[in-house]
Amino acid sequence: MGKHRLAFVAFDSAKEKHAVAIADGGRGGEVRYLGEIDTSPDAVRKLVTKLSRQYERLHFCYEAGPTGYGLYRQLTDLGHVCDVVAPTMIPKRSGDRVKTNRRDSVTLVKLLRAGELRAIWVPDTVHEAVRDLTRAREVAKIDLKKKRQQLLSFLLRHGRIFMGGEHWTKMHERWLAKQTFHHPAQQIVFQDHLEAINAAQVRLAALEQQLREIVPTWTMAPVVAAYQALRGVAFLVAVTFVAEVGDVRRFATPQQLMAFLGLVPSERTTGDTVRRGAITKTGNHRARRVLIEGAWTYRYPARVGETLRSRLEDLPLSVRSIAWKAQIRLCARYRRLIASGKKPAVATTAIARELAAFLWAIGQQVAPQKPAA
Repeated sequence: MGKHRLAFVAFDSAKEKHAVAIADGGRGGEVRYLGEIDTSPDAVRKLVTKLSRQYERLHFCYEAGPTGYGLYRQLTDLGHVCDVVAPTMIPKRSGDRVKTNRRDSVTLVKLLRAGELRAIWVPDTVHEAVRDLTRAREVAKIDLKKKRQQLLSFLLRHGRIFMGGEHWTKMHERWLAKQTFHHPAQQIVFQDHLEAINAAQVRLAALEQQLREIVPTWTMAPVVAAYQALRGVAFLVAVTFVAEVGDVRRFATPQQLMAFLGLVPSERTTGDTVRRGAITKTGNHRARRVLIEGAWTYRYPARVGETLRSRLEDLPLSVRSIAWKAQIRLCARYRRLIASGKKPAVATTAIARELAAFLWAIGQQVAPQKPAA
């Protein structure tokens, strides 16, 4: 008996077991649930070998999640096509109230065969490692912010309010050093908060230093340097954007990049009635956040300061031209939006959307380095 031509295989991946379903090619092909297998590479390899004896081609898929990309890399190394599917883009029936591993895998393989699933971009191992480092730095930043807020809340409960300006400045730190409490237990709590903040600051600084040392050896280093030609896109913003989005040349148009970042307006249109609402906020929230943070700098007039001038050195003329064009356009657009009555947050989000387009344009001019052989 000869081999069948094509089969679609879906994994409902988990920590210890994979639920596996298979669908024969063609609209009326049989759909079967194969059961569960261990998540070990040997178990996956045995299953793939068995199916390869029956089918000429295998097309695999599984949902993106906490299990990472190990299954994807193993299947592609074995010579098969594998899609890692965006969970938020999987069609779901509103009346379906039963969820099991078997049903999920069978539903997934049917949708794969029908072409209804959207595959995400999978980074290589080095890119994933740099992305892990940027996310660790983000976690450390959030942890520092939380510890600072805990100290301020403790001081507020005891009527200690700093009136000398912004918090966490040199003046604020001197004010903190002068605070004393009558009861030893409260003094211990106060000192413990300070020590926790100091440790969090050291951790954050160490992670940022590691980023600055590792990024120059990364294949995406030229892209990171080129992005810093833009106002509001300093080193950390550029690294975070590249680590989360990857090579923007995979997007055919800047509009696709904007949609990927969730910066396009939502829409609800019925008949002749068109309603557009807030941005969709789909896609990568980390990249969207750093772009919106960087977009706030365009509320000031266009100019090239000393810090930005140092980042422009050794960059191609085409990149510097795009960066200056971005400044002129975005600064003027922010003023127009505010003059028309838009709230600053709304105007800044609109600037972030256009900033993504300029990042896309620079990404077309500068290519990543080729990995060392």
